[in-house]
Amino acid sequence: MKKTTISYRQVEFVETLTLAELSRFCHVGQDWIEALVEVGILRPYGSGMENWQFDPVNVARARKAQHLAQDYGLNVVGLVLVLDLMDERDALKHKLAFLTIN
Repeated sequence: MKKTTISYRQVEFVETLTLAELSRFCHVGQDWIEALVEVGILRPYGSGMENWQFDPVNVARARKAQHLAQDYGLNVVGLVLVLDLMDERDALKHKLAFLTIN
């Protein structure tokens, strides 16, 4: 696990997580993370599962997917749909904010 040297009030800031670390962080099995990669929800860096590294964007996305699956009982296909719709909504919100400023 790569860590920055920045520490603030006993909190370490992590740059990337491995597959095993992300699995523990989200309280899910590695096979679930692998399924998210297969359908394109997560996009790790590195070749081969043993070298996968997940950046903060992927970590946040995995955590969001885990909460959606747990809270709403969504399967992987449902997660793809919901996360895509959430991404589209966020993009439209940003575009609207830009248009209202100008």
